[in-house]
Amino acid sequence: MNWISNFVRPKIDAIFSKKETSENLWIKCQKCDSMIFHREFKDALNVCPNCNHHMYISPLDRFESLLDNGSFKLIDYDKPISDPLNFKDSKKYTDRLKEAQKQTGQDEAILISEGKMGGMDVILACQDFKFMGGSMGMAVGNAILSGVQASIKKSAPFILFAAAGGARMQESVLSLVQMPRTTVAVEMLREANLPYIVVLTNPTTGGVTASYAMLGDIQIAEPNALICFAGPRVIEQTIREKLPEGFQRSEYLLDHGMLDSVISRKNLREELIKIIHLLSNSPPPIRGNLTEGKKVDG
Repeated sequence: MNWISNFVRPKIDAIFSKKETSENLWIKCQKCDSMIFHREFKDALNVCPNCNHHMYISPLDRFESLLDNGSFKLIDYDKPISDPLNFKDSKKYTDRLKEAQKQTGQDEAILISEGKMGGMDVILACQDFKFMGGSMGMAVGNAILSGVQASIKKSAPFILFAAAGGARMQESVLSLVQMPRTTVAVEMLREANLPYIVVLTNPTTGGVTASYAMLGDIQIAEPNALICFAGPRVIEQTIREKLPEGFQRSEYLLDHGMLDSVISRKNLREELIKIIHLLSNSPPPIRGNLTEGKKVDG
């Protein structure tokens, strides 16, 4: 035995075995179990081509797919104290934050960006469900406030993509305070006569639904997204009745007047461009401004 067999060969084997692993080439649909080639999956914006099931997509990938030429700049915001209550359940709150940061490569459960959509300045906010369930804590409140302030400064529409399990329990009442705080931020947009558009994704629940996620001038949802305050199982156990088929899903809420539209992810950019130009009373977009790319700044 020598260093070649002990060190070099295992390293080489690991590289080639990783490339050949089917998990790197195929994605399994969470709904219909179809196997989707990874490039086809990415080109379809993480939507199953067989059953149209909309799966998780990261904030950065959303920004790239929505903004002109895929070009955007991330907006910074004030970072609060990381563990104001020294909270601990089965794990320390600080350890949970570190795990989420490592998994997502983000500091928090939301990203804010500025760019152009259809040639028009916009501010986009996107929650990340992979970061502690997209939960709303002080950082999320700070980020939304910074995004609103950027919108007012640039006289640009504010578009928010909601995805959350609700308020962050590890911050207790400090997270609940973000509900009225973000509501005030939305009111600032109204006073400035700027459009506020909300796109509800799967899932959007709890205190997020009870605050800024349901206050848009236009309420849009992706297909089959769960949108609610309390989940269906909790409601069934409380009222002891079977709920209707598709209860609290996008299409059900649209039929009952809670949403303005349900739009597939592949059509979302085009529809948002139409909406922001109508709400801003500006000329229709130039066709050349509808191109997409992957240039990232920030």
